[in-house]
Amino acid sequence: MRVLAIGDIHGCSLALDTLLEAVDLRPDDRLVTLGDYVDRGPDSRGVIDRLIALSDAGLLIPLRGNHEQMMLRARSSTDLAALWLRAGGHQTLTSYAPSDRDGTFDDVPGAHWDFFEHTCAIFHETDTHFFVHAGAAPDEPLARQRPAVLLWEPFHNALPHCSGKIMVCGHTAQRDGRPMNIGHAICIDTWACGGAWLTCLDVTSGRLWQASQRGKVQQGWLAPPRRPR
Repeated sequence: MRVLAIGDIHGCSLALDTLLEAVDLRPDDRLVTLGDYVDRGPDSRGVIDRLIALSDAGLLIPLRGNHEQMMLRARSSTDLAALWLRAGGHQTLTSYAPSDRDGTFDDVPGAHWDFFEHTCAIFHETDTHFFVHAGAAPDEPLARQRPAVLLWEPFHNALPHCSGKIMVCGHTAQRDGRPMNIGHAICIDTWACGGAWLTCLDVTSGRLWQASQRGKVQQGWLAPPRRPR
């Protein structure tokens, strides 16, 4: 069984579809997506449709990112909606919009809201690794972590966790397109929405696959641990 993780997708449905084809999911794989499915990229709706299909097939463990959290909160607050729209929410609503007008929250299907709020967890763990969107407080068990830390903590603050497990996260964009491995933590947000790569990592073997919004694919291996950039 492979344990796979995919970093921040941010509306890049072409990169996601290309990546999944390259990875060639097997029935016994465990695929964890690390959140930030929406905003910035052109097709948040298509991304969520694909993830819901994978979840319904029992192939996906989806986590919530800070952008899904912002979208949920924006739904009930004009002030928060304005902040979210500036953070990439405009592109998200456009992906849900009919061709003859701008998108609104009412255009987002109920199944998508349910996916964000109820299907997406805020962490997942195995015997050797734990998965969060952004980061974790080093001295707190995962079940006692503050959601704000799990969703917003910058990767450069990552310290070894008291569980002794390796943290796998996204959130902090590695703009050179290379995952950052510092030994006790690995960041695989490789800036798909900025023109770099969407990354899938097999956390057991260290094999990785990357796809771009231009449909390009490359494969390789996780680099040895190094200091954060």
